[in-house]
Amino acid sequence: MDAELGTLAAQGATALIGLMVADSWGKTKHLARLLTGRLSGRGADEELEASREELDAARERGEEERAANRVAAAWERRLLDILRSDPEAAEELRHLLSELMPGTSYDITFDARPAAGDAPPDHIPALTGTFSNRVAELARMDALCGEPGRVGLAVLAGLPGVGKTAFACRWADKERDRFPDGLFYIDYAALRDESAVGAAMGADVSQALAAILKALMRSDEHVPATLAELTRQYASCSRDRRILVLIDNVTLPAQVRPLIPSGLGSTVVVTSHSRLTELVAVDGADLIALKPLDTESGLTLLADHSGRETVEADPAAAARLVDLCGGLPVALRIVATRLLTDDALTPADLADELEDEADRLDGMSLPGSTYSVSAVLGPSYRLLPPGPARMFRLLGWVPAGLFDAGVAAAAAGVDTRTARRLLRELAAASLLETERDGRYRMHDLVRLYARDRAVEEEPATEETALLERVATHYLVLVALADRALRRDRLRIADLSAHLAGARDPFSAEAGPSPLTWLDAECAAILAVLRAAVRHGLHAVAWPLAEAFTALFLHHRYLGAWKESLELGAEAAGALAADQDTPGDTAAEAVAGEARLRSLLSRPLTDLGEYERARTELERSVTLAESTDRLLLRASVQEFLGRYLDRFDPPRAVETYRYSLDLNRRAGDRRGEALAAFFLGCALDARGDHATALVTLTEARQDLLHLPEPDHRMAARVHLAIGLAQDHLGHTEEAVHALRSAAGTLRDQNATHYEAEALLALLGIVERTGRHQEDVRAWLTRALEIYEASGNPGAEEVRRRLRDLT
Repeated sequence: MDAELGTLAAQGATALIGLMVADSWGKTKHLARLLTGRLSGRGADEELEASREELDAARERGEEERAANRVAAAWERRLLDILRSDPEAAEELRHLLSELMPGTSYDITFDARPAAGDAPPDHIPALTGTFSNRVAELARMDALCGEPGRVGLAVLAGLPGVGKTAFACRWADKERDRFPDGLFYIDYAALRDESAVGAAMGADVSQALAAILKALMRSDEHVPATLAELTRQYASCSRDRRILVLIDNVTLPAQVRPLIPSGLGSTVVVTSHSRLTELVAVDGADLIALKPLDTESGLTLLADHSGRETVEADPAAAARLVDLCGGLPVALRIVATRLLTDDALTPADLADELEDEADRLDGMSLPGSTYSVSAVLGPSYRLLPPGPARMFRLLGWVPAGLFDAGVAAAAAGVDTRTARRLLRELAAASLLETERDGRYRMHDLVRLYARDRAVEEEPATEETALLERVATHYLVLVALADRALRRDRLRIADLSAHLAGARDPFSAEAGPSPLTWLDAECAAILAVLRAAVRHGLHAVAWPLAEAFTALFLHHRYLGAWKESLELGAEAAGALAADQDTPGDTAAEAVAGEARLRSLLSRPLTDLGEYERARTELERSVTLAESTDRLLLRASVQEFLGRYLDRFDPPRAVETYRYSLDLNRRAGDRRGEALAAFFLGCALDARGDHATALVTLTEARQDLLHLPEPDHRMAARVHLAIGLAQDHLGHTEEAVHALRSAAGTLRDQNATHYEAEALLALLGIVERTGRHQEDVRAWLTRALEIYEASGNPGAEEVRRRLRDLT
């Protein structure tokens, strides 16, 4: 109950300050009515007037935000005292807030749009505050990575919180001129499943490679699907470039090797809790072990952050603080912040306080060390007002350490404006870090401590309730992103209740691209999905997995795609099997499981797990055929046909025909056209070119005459028509179709398929000798596409163009 009153008090304080700042004094008087007669001393009007005068004075000095936080914290404490003593006041405040404050809306509160301009990519996190010490280690890094004739590889190893990332970012910032072609940052902690052990802890390397390639090429149109293709393309794209790649939180050598560029003078810097001796022994990496600071270095850091006069006033107490913090920079920064922000607190007082709390949280010790962080974090947490303290605790249960204000609002069950204020207070206390894009990051150690506080102080049911709120928040946004990409895609989950009235950020002016946002939030969404399944939140987990697959249809992060579909299928199956699940909900879950298992066959096939893909498809067919959903059954048959294309072409043809029939019976014109497209390709592949041509021609017309014409897919069908015409010996018809397909595919930015059409045209020229006048233009364009995408086939096209000359 006290936590609920704390949240209500925080919302009331935020409303008061917001109305004052906006000069909505009339509305502020409504809240004054609540306080009249309940405040000791001066009346409510007088206290509110005094607060407004303080804000006005702060605005003139340019200190409005700091003053607003201070005044809000004071009012929050006053409101909490009132609410505790007067139950009727709580209900009255809730009623007033519902009138004065807007409800929580689904929104994206960070800048998910790609950076514009021609400057080289620079993804290194910004350093905040003063960086001190590590002079010898920085000099060693300079020596190790200063050889222009090789690719540098350095491993920074040490305990969590010892400052590995800050050290790496400091060196990168100091030496950025060495790398004119870009600086890249990969954080495997954001991709890692915290519950995994051993080899399963390896994150999706393909996702990391794709992120660098997209930045190098300034496009996501040409990023290949498989890890082998990504590795080849990365080697090609980085060959003539000098770049820096900072890879954070590595657990396995295999996470590093594919990301080593081929351009001489480039450097890879790796941070890890372990020493990654295999990289040292096999790959020639240079190891720099960062140790906790000694007393002298710790005192330097303490003086840099809290003021030299503070340390010099009591050197013995300052040295005790360094010792109590175990020399860990993250702990020392928090201690320094307390000394800096509390004029009444001396180093001796703080050292005595930390001594008393050394054993407070036995489970909060550093891995492989006897240092305790509870002595550092406990006092800082205790000084927080009730609202920020509750937000801090609940953030410990958020599965991802990087989040925006919308996620924090969902976690705490407050509106976004309140969440922003609480997050600012936590950031001011050094318990959160603010990223350049406006999101917030909670350090692993701090998050572990916050989680421990939540377990101790929150109701036993609150963690599951929080995960359901956060998962639902992401479900709405992911579903809106999915629909922004394509409205007429097959979907099983009925999300009408969730989406009713939800604000769509992707349709707003200057809103983020849905694909860019999904890409940025991929690791967080996957972490939320894992947690939802672990906590039995199956009803929200499987629809989230279904909507999330929209990202992977465009960017084939095979590891993440596979895991998300496995989790979704597991959740749908568990929901359908639960005897307490209502009949309609169970039937929808059965259909959802069928859909997810059919989708799962795609990443499994791409990963070479053919037997597993076949098993998933067989299960999917059985589930789908038990339903009356014709479109689902048609889609499952289409996925089965695409698998059979590889192993049993004759059966694939029959499967596509069944899918086509089901789509016709369901009256789905786009599904019918797509099934006909795949059927036509299968017929052409087995030699029935005439029938294939008829089927493909009808499919193309159907795609062009949809209510929302699908020009991209129609152009792909036109390409297949050109191939079928060529197989029939209709050379001029084939050339016409392939020319037209190439032009449309270029207009649709489907350049991979445009190059396929151009190479098919070149094949016709080589066989027939016709259209020689166009060969140079076709080769030049194909080379342009291949070079832009880093396609290894560029060298062959270049040779052909050279031979032509």
